[in-house]
Amino acid sequence: MDLLLWRHGDAMNSRLSPNRPLTERGRQQARRVATWLRAHLPEELRVLASPTARAQQTAAALGLPFESSVLVGPDAGIADVIAASNWPDEGGAVLVVGHQPTLGRLAALLLSGREADWAFKRGSLWWFSNRVRRNETRTVLRTVVAADLITDHYLSLGQIEHFSVAVPAATRAGDQHAHAAF
Repeated sequence: MDLLLWRHGDAMNSRLSPNRPLTERGRQQARRVATWLRAHLPEELRVLASPTARAQQTAAALGLPFESSVLVGPDAGIADVIAASNWPDEGGAVLVVGHQPTLGRLAALLLSGREADWAFKRGSLWWFSNRVRRNETRTVLRTVVAADLITDHYLSLGQIEHFSVAVPAATRAGDQHAHAAF
């Protein structure tokens, strides 16, 4: 299974409106990541988006149908996102368009085995895979895409590559040793 976590783009700065829309910069972030993602889409992709305007606008930039779910909304916890995505048991891939701090905490849990407040930049995408090799289950970080680093030049040249970091199940359970596979 692949789990793609995409934080919504930059949104209007208004504490009065939790349903604030994307700024022009946020719309550009969403377009850039969506363009990159369309070129690398996994088969059998299911898209879940928070019901907030900023997440809906980010998901819409991909141009694919998506489901709205409060389980990936701003008040959702890690357990909610895992349940909504059916990680790691879902077949194919699930793209979650959501919020901080939940996405950063989930990324930390998947890679280190512990929940932590990891930064998850607005508009960025983290792509995880779950796989079994030699009877060992691993979570693999396939790539991180930072919206602000995707320029029209790179998009036109196809210069953005994947990399992977494999984390053995023992590491996720608390072992302090991690392995990288590039």
